[in-house]
Amino acid sequence: MTCFHQQTATQVSVCSILANVFLSAIKLFAGFFAQSTAMISDAVHSLSDVFSTVVVIIGVKMAAQAPDKDHPYGHERLECVAAILLAGLLCVTGLAIGYAGVQKIMHADEQPLMIPGALALAAAIISILLKEGMYWYTRTAAKRLSSSALMADAWHHRSDALSSIGSFIGILGARAGFLILDPLAGIVISVVIIKVSVDIFLDAVSKMTDRSSDDSMIQAIHEVIAKQENVLGVDQIKTRMFGDRIYVDVEISANGESSLNETHEIAERVHDAIEEEFPQVKHCMVHVNPECLEKS
Repeated sequence: MTCFHQQTATQVSVCSILANVFLSAIKLFAGFFAQSTAMISDAVHSLSDVFSTVVVIIGVKMAAQAPDKDHPYGHERLECVAAILLAGLLCVTGLAIGYAGVQKIMHADEQPLMIPGALALAAAIISILLKEGMYWYTRTAAKRLSSSALMADAWHHRSDALSSIGSFIGILGARAGFLILDPLAGIVISVVIIKVSVDIFLDAVSKMTDRSSDDSMIQAIHEVIAKQENVLGVDQIKTRMFGDRIYVDVEISANGESSLNETHEIAERVHDAIEEEFPQVKHCMVHVNPECLEKS
């Protein structure tokens, strides 16, 4: 992981923390004073975002550590560990919010549902706009850096925007006389959050189990190899994900009558071309198979 990667990820994460602290304060204030269960649930979600972003920062910094004796291949998979922790946090948050909503509905006879104030509607609108903006900002950085932890955090922002939309609908419906819609919105929010947590978890686990790159990536690598001088054929391409980076093992054919130095130069050209063309490739190993050419 480059210094630029780490600095950019940290910058995005700090912006996320500041935005979430600001939103959490607004939502908690609006939720309590406007007596809105949906908005209080939304505020809890935003507070969980603060902790999740701290986890992202820690994960990115740990993944940026140089290879050492115990980890000669580097520490990139620690970003996936951070993403799994985020997924767990999201799931717990979603379950807690859903439980609170169910309790409100079940005990409506003992504790009558309240009509939420207009302040909660204003807070929901602010949250939707800000969190959707943070989603696109973080997502763009995650794509540029190929960071699963940042992408998990981006989806955390999107889930918060979706939960705020649910809050808005629930609060608006409750103010129109359908009081059950306010706690019901909290339950819907919990389902959305849990769904996002499962998706993040599955993606992170996939990247930690030596899954191959997609077909388009392998085809692109094949095309780059085939263009290299004196490469007679591409016999095999194997890839495996290492966190957000990729290891590539290729077998090519070259003239079997070439000298060792000439064959080495061919392998070096293929190696350098792949690592230059695809920044996400952490390392490329090239094996050369001899091919006898018929003499005219």
